[in-house]
Amino acid sequence: MSINTQALLQLKGVHAHYGKSHILHGVDFHVAPGEVVSLLGRNGSGRSTTMKTIMGLVEPSDGQITLQGKKIAGARSFEICRAGVAFVPEEREVFHNLTVDENLRMGEQKAPAGRTRWSVEQMFDYFPRLKERRNTRAGSLSGGEQQMLTMCRSLLGNPLVMLIDEPTEGLAPKIVQVVGEVIKDIHSKGVSVVLVEQKLAIALKVSSRVCVMGHGRIVFEGTPQELTSNPQLMTDWLAV
Repeated sequence: MSINTQALLQLKGVHAHYGKSHILHGVDFHVAPGEVVSLLGRNGSGRSTTMKTIMGLVEPSDGQITLQGKKIAGARSFEICRAGVAFVPEEREVFHNLTVDENLRMGEQKAPAGRTRWSVEQMFDYFPRLKERRNTRAGSLSGGEQQMLTMCRSLLGNPLVMLIDEPTEGLAPKIVQVVGEVIKDIHSKGVSVVLVEQKLAIALKVSSRVCVMGHGRIVFEGTPQELTSNPQLMTDWLAV
């Protein structure tokens, strides 16, 4: 596969290791401008490692990663962030001793020309609960509130693409629904999203395209409809 210069984010033949363990085995993957793509697969299939490798938290041992046609593989995480990639980790990683408001301010960056600019007030429109608790230390928030905060802090960096890892894990159904609606609205405003999500119904609802991972590589790529019309594929690679 050649580098697709029309892709916003592209991985070509990416390999990655944790110590001596070979986790990613030649991942080929791309995201177009304004697209929501879900990475699906069982635990251990390489989805989170793919996200961390894009973000520079895991160094690729081989392959290419480009953003708007420019190489980002090997760059430091803060450089990748400034280039336009935001990461919402599964662990949430809020600043526990800072207030909600201070956490949000930590994420703010100036928006380069051509990027959607986001404000703290928009974040409070998405999640009014955060506004109510804006002076509360983040370490005192519930898991759902910390998830909201991490998404908002990442969005305030005015990214071109957001990598969101398991945003609904452990959340109440009502909050799950809200998170899904926020992802769709982010997409409608031109931000591309790469989503790792265990809840298949949510992933299929918000995605324009899905990629299924197995054994550290992409084993299927297509629309949500193409995936659900292939029960054997779902049994082989997604069923628990």
